[in-house]
Amino acid sequence: MQKIEHIGIAVKDIEESNKLFAKLLNTKHYKMEEVESEGVITSFFQIGDVKIELLQATKDSSSIHKFIEKKGEGVHHIAFAVDDVNTELERLKSEGFEAIHQEAKDGADGKVIAFLHPKSTNRVLTEICSDKNA
Repeated sequence: MQKIEHIGIAVKDIEESNKLFAKLLNTKHYKMEEVESEGVITSFFQIGDVKIELLQATKDSSSIHKFIEKKGEGVHHIAFAVDDVNTELERLKSEGFEAIHQEAKDGADGKVIAFLHPKSTNRVLTEICSDKNA
């Protein structure tokens, strides 16, 4: 793992949350993007070397919608940058971590991603990601 790439935060209203985080972080978001396969709209803030990703559900079947219904708004996941998601995913599975995704899939902000199940990571939903063009 190279570094923390971003911290994902589940929100009910991305427009209102963009305003809140712009004030909090003293900077504007640099990108909004819909990820249809995940049923979310994302918004990214850059803070030093780390990003904050806001996630709003676009459909009731979205994991973000389910998360907010169960736990409310808040930190959803932490993402770590890796050189190659599939290689790192195989390493992690061989170390006993349970994968939610069995191979990399397209994510937001030009990344390919995979998640580890929180029951194998002390209840922290963990994402690994790398650049699509890496």
